[in-house]
Amino acid sequence: MLNRYNTILDELFADTDVFVVTMDWSDTPTGPPGHSTPRPTLHPGSIRWWTESDQDDPDAEFHTHTRLYADRRRWSRGCVDGLLRAVADEALVEVFIADTKLRHIHHPYDGGADIILATPAERDRMRDRHTDWLSSHPAGL
Repeated sequence: MLNRYNTILDELFADTDVFVVTMDWSDTPTGPPGHSTPRPTLHPGSIRWWTESDQDDPDAEFHTHTRLYADRRRWSRGCVDGLLRAVADEALVEVFIADTKLRHIHHPYDGGADIILATPAERDRMRDRHTDWLSSHPAGL
């Protein structure tokens, strides 16, 4: 799993700076996380970047505040392995790595990763380099 993640991450981000973003949520904008998470330990150099609040429900008990934390670092193979392991183990969700222009985004999850690229041609080249990793399902899912 780490080899596949790092292979793609190397292809996307070699010799560049990246943003590493993690998230948590709370029922108040500044309160403690709604559940225990290893995020502070695995992403210690991050700063709170953004809070997205959902307060549409008239009952305040159902209000949520998603907090995004980010850092900028030079990409090197293995530099996010702790985060990737936690995602694979479902101990942490909502992690992404992106170039500083946000043209390439890697969003790992416990069963794989979503990769967002700037153009369909880039997507097709990436897919063609890793066809042996694709599902046998006709849609590649």
